[in-house]
Amino acid sequence: MVNTIALLLFTVILASGQLLFKKVGLSLRGRPPMDALTTVLSQPSIYAAGLLYGIATVLWIWILSRVPLSRAYPWVAVGIALVPMLSIKLFHERVGPWFWVGVALILVGILVTQIGYKPN
Repeated sequence: MVNTIALLLFTVILASGQLLFKKVGLSLRGRPPMDALTTVLSQPSIYAAGLLYGIATVLWIWILSRVPLSRAYPWVAVGIALVPMLSIKLFHERVGPWFWVGVALILVGILVTQIGYKPN
């Protein structure tokens, strides 16, 4: 149970970092390319995202000390579904019906890998 909670926490931390990166990216809209670096560096979100990625890295190493990579890595795909769903809510991004089909396939694939997992 601890491993599953850690994997879920890892996924949420990575997803949060991605959403913060998106926020930083939005701050670049309409700015000249030469201003990009100073704009990015002036955003607190870039530092928060970096911190979250650092925490996620340490947590990932801890997870991999306890869980086989073949079982842990599919949890990264949860973020592939989670981030776009949250971006719809937070950034008002639009998606079509095929997006939902793809998300369903990802989630079914993750479920299959986790249920079908047999420890050595």
